[in-house]
Amino acid sequence: MKHFDVIILGAGASGLMCAAQLREKSTLKIAIIDGNMKPALKLKASGGGKCNLTNVEVDASHFLGEESLVSHALSVFSKEALLRYFYDGGLRPVIRKERYYFCPKSSDEVISILLGKSQGCEMLMGHKIVSVQNDAPFVVTTDKVKFSASKVVVATGGASYKELGASDIGLKIAQEYGHKIVPFAPALVGLTLQPKEFWMKELSGVSLRAHIDVAGKTLDEDLLFAHKGISGPVVLSASLYWHKGEIAINFCPKVDLALLKNEKKLLSTTLPLPKRFTKAFLEVIELEDKPCNRLNADEYKKLMKIQNYNMAPSGTFGLTKAEVCRGGVACEELDIQSLQSRKIKGLYFIGETVDVTGELGGYNFQWAFSSAVTCAMEMVKNNSK
Repeated sequence: MKHFDVIILGAGASGLMCAAQLREKSTLKIAIIDGNMKPALKLKASGGGKCNLTNVEVDASHFLGEESLVSHALSVFSKEALLRYFYDGGLRPVIRKERYYFCPKSSDEVISILLGKSQGCEMLMGHKIVSVQNDAPFVVTTDKVKFSASKVVVATGGASYKELGASDIGLKIAQEYGHKIVPFAPALVGLTLQPKEFWMKELSGVSLRAHIDVAGKTLDEDLLFAHKGISGPVVLSASLYWHKGEIAINFCPKVDLALLKNEKKLLSTTLPLPKRFTKAFLEVIELEDKPCNRLNADEYKKLMKIQNYNMAPSGTFGLTKAEVCRGGVACEELDIQSLQSRKIKGLYFIGETVDVTGELGGYNFQWAFSSAVTCAMEMVKNNSK
């Protein structure tokens, strides 16, 4: 049975970054095991093939997860550190919509840097991970062979994108060792509608800027009406925090409706919204499309719903449409400084296998990279003692 100092399970964003850091700062013998024949398939497909690396604003408030754990990882490998790291590798990220950092050409630029910096690690691709057993050393069983390792890093990701080899093997490994887990659920995903909101389906293809209030958060981005329900960046981020119950949508966040009272034009003409939406909304709230200055007090009160429309989604578009999963190994099961299991020495969990999920906009890659560096740095530090 071949032995390694460290086996990293998963050749995605967090697994490759962990390997790259270990190669750069130690002489440890490292293997990366992945069921796919090629590494980083999800990273390659992300952001329309251009990988949204991180965001202009990065702090723990943009993540669902234990704040102290997230904050520590972000302090170890911040947005600035991430940008420097890839800049030193030759990448020149571009900013879109004044907040999102993307690769200028393609995700392959990031993948190439990570693979280059992890050269020397043994890449065991096309090995489906079956189990991890024992400890000191661990025995990693794949569908082809067994390996042993002094340390194991579980970086197998979430359960979305099954067509790219995603699975919940990371959670199964955690459970086998007695860890508390939060089952994976779809996140950053569209929301389906109750029958009373089916009018929105008729607006498929229409988009507008909106605010959504959910679970104490106010999110601001584009909303897209779809055949199955509502989607678009603001809805995807809202889905992270929504479990059940109502959300409140402001379809017209940039307008002071009080200023419309003297306007002589029709509502559908005056409101700075797609006409298809405005006409449909007015019909739903049973308000005539009339000149703004002819609205009486009751009608004006009805119109105010356009800035505070309460609705209860019926569910989500599901795992097959989800960008990521929320859930994972419970944060309290892991040491904040290293992401090592508090139960099993030498067993680490990073990236999407941890119960930390970011909003849409590069936050989940930031977490993948920050958690990987946090894990690797502590491993190197302890190895040199």
